[in-house]
Amino acid sequence: MVLELSSKEPIYLQIIAYIKKKIVAGELKKGERILSVRDYASELKVNPNTIQKVYSELENENLIYTQRGIGKFVTEDEKKINELRQELFNETIDKFIEDSKALGFTKETILAIISSRYKEDKNE
Repeated sequence: MVLELSSKEPIYLQIIAYIKKKIVAGELKKGERILSVRDYASELKVNPNTIQKVYSELENENLIYTQRGIGKFVTEDEKKINELRQELFNETIDKFIEDSKALGFTKETILAIISSRYKEDKNE
C-alpha cells in the first residue's frame, strides 16, 4: 500500500479504504486473521495508534472482529461484505458522474460511452 502523505485525506482513512477494498475483492478472505496492530504499523511505517484507530473503525462497522487472545479477523458476514461492495460501487459511480458532468458530458453521452466501452472490454 502506498500512502499519499500529501493528500488532504487523513492517513487512517486511506488505510481504511484500502482494507475495505481488499475485503470486497476477496484479497482478505472471510474469517482470515489480519496483521496485529504492531505488525501492520511496522509494515506501513505509521504510528501504531493510527492502526488502532483503523481497526477500531473497521470493528465499529462490523467488518472485522476480535477474538480475545488470538487476534483480529475479517467478518464472515456475507451480507455485510455485499453491502460494503455496493457502498464502494456507489461511491465510485457518484464520483464518476460528478467528474463527467464537470467535463460537460450529458447523461445520454455518458451512458452511450459506457455501453460502447463495456462491449469493447467484454469482447461482445
